[in-house]
Amino acid sequence: MSEKSKKGLKDELLYKKKNYYEVASEEERRQIFAYAEGYKAFLDAAKTEREACEVAVRLAAERGFTEYRFGDALHAGDKKYFVNRNKSVVVFRVGSRDLEEDGFRIIASHIDAPRIDIKQNPLYEDGGMAFLKTHYYGGIKKYQWTAIPLALHGAVILKDGRKIDVRVGEEDGDPVFYIDDLLPHLGGEQMSGKADKIVEGEQLNVLVGGLPMAEEDESGSVKLNVLALLKEKYGMCEEDFLSAELSAVPAYHARDVGFDRALIGAYGHDDRVCAYPALTAVLDHESEHTVLAMLVDKEEIGSEGTTGIQCKVYEDLMEEISLARGANFRKVRAHSKCLSSDVTAAYDPNFAGVYEKMNSAMISCGTAMCKFTGARGKSSSNDANAEFVGEVRRMFAEAGVVWQTAELGKVDAGGGGTVAKYVANLNIDTVDLGVPVISMHAPWEVVSKADLYSNYRAFLAFMK
Repeated sequence: MSEKSKKGLKDELLYKKKNYYEVASEEERRQIFAYAEGYKAFLDAAKTEREACEVAVRLAAERGFTEYRFGDALHAGDKKYFVNRNKSVVVFRVGSRDLEEDGFRIIASHIDAPRIDIKQNPLYEDGGMAFLKTHYYGGIKKYQWTAIPLALHGAVILKDGRKIDVRVGEEDGDPVFYIDDLLPHLGGEQMSGKADKIVEGEQLNVLVGGLPMAEEDESGSVKLNVLALLKEKYGMCEEDFLSAELSAVPAYHARDVGFDRALIGAYGHDDRVCAYPALTAVLDHESEHTVLAMLVDKEEIGSEGTTGIQCKVYEDLMEEISLARGANFRKVRAHSKCLSSDVTAAYDPNFAGVYEKMNSAMISCGTAMCKFTGARGKSSSNDANAEFVGEVRRMFAEAGVVWQTAELGKVDAGGGGTVAKYVANLNIDTVDLGVPVISMHAPWEVVSKADLYSNYRAFLAFMK
């Protein structure tokens, strides 16, 4: 057999992941880098689920989308958004196809991220400093959140009912906040413990002040001075912390990583690196299908509550859309399809021991499909059927999408879940698809611009 024939046979029979940068044209590379600039701006503006919801609504309104309320009439071509408690949003287009026969095309992502939440009775003084007590949110390595600059974001409902938005630590000239760590000279006992005990949850106290109130000699004058500043700026008193949602997040901006700028470092890639492409895909392109970008809250703590995907409001919304289009919702569900778009772990050669390389997502090889997630024996997983995986595979092939498959590490190394199983429970074919991330859940994570853009292109192919 000739070398040419052998090569042809290899190309036909062997599977090999493709590095998107290697196969992209010069024009496509420019598109990859240009798209990343919009994403970085989104990240900096949307560090909490409230802010992500607000930015999504603003971007949708700029594109002519209008707010939908239950009971509104809907017609083919309508562009709508539905806001749930200012912490999640569904952006959708009404298609021209028969909804009972075609169903919905759903892209489900989450907009919450691991962070440090402020407790309801948080402010105290000790050692001449004022601190806020905290309760961390989501799965974090606690020690990673010490000794870095933090910003405070959130909302305070004052006793008179007024809502005050808080965002401090992001702009030039703003103060930042801080969680203390122990100096290595005195850290021998600390460093001999297990990593999850190096810093305890109750030690994640945020430093917010160190200046005593003038002419106040009594203990508590630093705390009193902080309260005076809060009163001056926000009109709040200590009791108003009881009805506040405040979070400490890294005060970093999204930045290019590497001499070649191929990567992006930022807080909150999980899962805004999927939410932003989901949002922009629906904003940018019409479809004959009825398409929904669901940007939901609470995924990091089990998708619970009124803004998590388990809340009935999302099912109610789909039923309302079906009714408005004269369709039977049970039939619509049976023909609907969903990409549960959440991140996966990128293979990291510095920690190769926890990965099974053949089935790991490789950086810059495109968005990664996870047929199943869960832990060890696929516990708590949506395991997509082969027929639906094959259908999605054909969609991507026809559109020329560079993509790959992945698992979240070795079988017995751990695991994780997404919103996929909750959508699948509605009798909707669902598979996970998302961007590979380095240092997932760290205060600063890293992704490839190529994988970000691949995710966007995958969503466009799914919508068509």
